Amino acid sequence: MSAEKQTYTYKQVRKHEIKADVYPAPGEAARPVVVWLHGGCLIMGHRGDITAWQLNLYLEAGYTVVCADYRLAPETKLPAIIDDLQDAFRWVREEGPQLFQADPSRVAAVGHSAGGYLALMSGVVCDPRPTVIVSFYGYGDIVGDWYSRPDPYYLQQPIMPPQRAYRSVGSKVISGTPEPHHRDNFYLYLRQQGLWPLEVSGHDPWTEPGFFQLYCPVRNVTREYPPALLLHGDKDTDVPYEQSALMVAALAKATVEHELVTIPGGEHGFDAGRNEVSEPAMSKVVAFLRQHFG
Repeated sequence: MSAEKQTYTYKQVRKHEIKADVYPAPGEAARPVVVWLHGGCLIMGHRGDITAWQLNLYLEAGYTVVCADYRLAPETKLPAIIDDLQDAFRWVREEGPQLFQADPSRVAAVGHSAGGYLALMSGVVCDPRPTVIVSFYGYGDIVGDWYSRPDPYYLQQPIMPPQRAYRSVGSKVISGTPEPHHRDNFYLYLRQQGLWPLEVSGHDPWTEPGFFQLYCPVRNVTREYPPALLLHGDKDTDVPYEQSALMVAALAKATVEHELVTIPGGEHGFDAGRNEVSEPAMSKVVAFLRQHFG
């Protein structure tokens, strides 16, 4: 199944347009909406990164899919990125019914990696909250040692010089980085130096820990948090599996409905290809959405 893509500007900041691609489900009836959030460590990535086979699964299930860009760091800092997240969901609920038959009472947040983080954040900052959240290898704590200290895995790679790293980013506001780009040089540098929280937020986690309280979903789970499905490989070398385990513990403590799908031996991006691991995982995603969309 395929849908004709419609591209909208859901937000404009000064002269910069922030866009969303909408893939409407067939039919005239109001449809539940999957708001899909791309990964890329909040530094890179694009709304067009959704894989075709996963997009088709959502469409075949009867859901309209909205792939939303958001402004990227370091040119834009974390508070403004979260503003974009809130505005994307607000736009879907307020404009979606007229533009693409969206059902504003049934909206899911689905994201991968940094998009998984944003999906988890939507359960904290969006009003109203999403109906349901799905996080693929996301994270609930952005200032743990895994992000705030030099990372052993990334230190195995050749050390990225700061001059080369900073040449791959700039000062102009951007949202969405379709290939080719070299911003992964910047990410490698941040992981090797433990500087990701500082560069993404503009605040130092060691001297300003209080700033990050709002931006760590694991610290803000309440009983009102939406039902959540988390999927994570236990051999993930980018986002530790522990990040989903910690989030699950917080959900359980708050008695929020949740499920953790552990992928034995799964690495970061385990679902990139369609195979005997990713297909059952996606079946669980669609079933979880169906359960909560009704």
